[in-house]
Amino acid sequence: MLLLATLSVLSPKPGAPGSSFSTDLSFSTDLYHPSYLCYNPSGLNSSLPKALNNVCTLAPALNEQDQAFSTPFSLLREAVRQRAFPAACLAVAHRSRFLVLKSFGEFDFDPNSRLATPATVFDLASVTKVVATTTMAMILYDRGLLDLEATVAGIVPEFLADSCGEVDPRRREVTFHMLLAHTSGLPAYEKLFLQAHSRDDLLRAAFTTSLSADPGTRAEYSDIGFIALGVALERLCNESMDTFCQREIFGPLSMINTGFNPPESGREKIPPTVDDRSFRKRVIQGEVHDENAFVLGGVAGHAGLFSTAGDMTRFAHAMLNGGRPILRPETIARFTRREVAPNRTSRALGWDTPSTPSQSGKYFGPGSFGHLGYTGTSLWIDPSAELSITFLTNRTWPDGANQAIKQVRPKVHDAIVEALSKEA
Repeated sequence: MLLLATLSVLSPKPGAPGSSFSTDLSFSTDLYHPSYLCYNPSGLNSSLPKALNNVCTLAPALNEQDQAFSTPFSLLREAVRQRAFPAACLAVAHRSRFLVLKSFGEFDFDPNSRLATPATVFDLASVTKVVATTTMAMILYDRGLLDLEATVAGIVPEFLADSCGEVDPRRREVTFHMLLAHTSGLPAYEKLFLQAHSRDDLLRAAFTTSLSADPGTRAEYSDIGFIALGVALERLCNESMDTFCQREIFGPLSMINTGFNPPESGREKIPPTVDDRSFRKRVIQGEVHDENAFVLGGVAGHAGLFSTAGDMTRFAHAMLNGGRPILRPETIARFTRREVAPNRTSRALGWDTPSTPSQSGKYFGPGSFGHLGYTGTSLWIDPSAELSITFLTNRTWPDGANQAIKQVRPKVHDAIVEALSKEA
């Protein structure tokens, strides 16, 4: 079981463990002071300075990016011009070198609006599922606190009944493994927010959502499943997801601009995602785009996380380097390996893997893993190539109708890989 180094009476600085989000939304490459690195991945009684040594270094090599990556940059400038999305930020790391950190466009389609910068914070939407929820599950699994084959109802007894109040015996079969692999039988999405006006009401609706298939027989990507998973993990560790993730993931990885519920004082520095004229009846900027997550208070297993491309690259770099300093390599391998059943699933545990065709493009290998977010965000990682690509946008502005990113993203990924092959 992995251990936590004792963190004595320290007043956390903004963005450090103990605070919900950095109050300074500027880009920073500074590591946390050793005293903030409270996680000890070795399971030994090592000192805090030794824990600091477990942080994998990512060498900045951004000086040649405009020349080396001119083709993907041109594709993104044209995508902005064609209004595929207003703002974007791209980050690429390859073989422990940070090669690209580039922004494009403005916050909305008004040319006088705020320019996107490499420091711009985006609503990650469903990328929350892997950076927060799945990683939380991985850490608990590492520590022996999570049995993947344990039933969800054993932790969340409210899960046993369906929306009619009747006990569905199939629900006793649903395991953590199934929620992570999207094979629980729960439906993809429900507009629970239309009837549930508080966190408790929405959780009750999520826990009792009727199954649309027998557990384990069909892979169907499910927001409802990850809402349930997030709460189940919180109950396992007796701690809220945002607090756990800040201390165990974002703090140790120096992801100082990552968190749930950005402070109001910094929301104007976050691109808007929707002009919501039906539910919240205002422009959504710096608040979670997903309505179910909004009713849940902005912290949920399926959505709610905000981050920068730089922070996401730090996270990806840890995944590429055996999980140091937060995870063991064996755990990463277990969770990112594609499931063998049901037939034709592309899902791993929490993560997705390349399908045909794939939003990762045509070059990411079979051992790759990643995830997309509804707001136009994505993270893809190829361990065999030692490559990560983070692509963040607010493509949902103003009304979510534009789907052009589905054509843009794989082309950009392919152009990046082709540029890397020329460099080699």
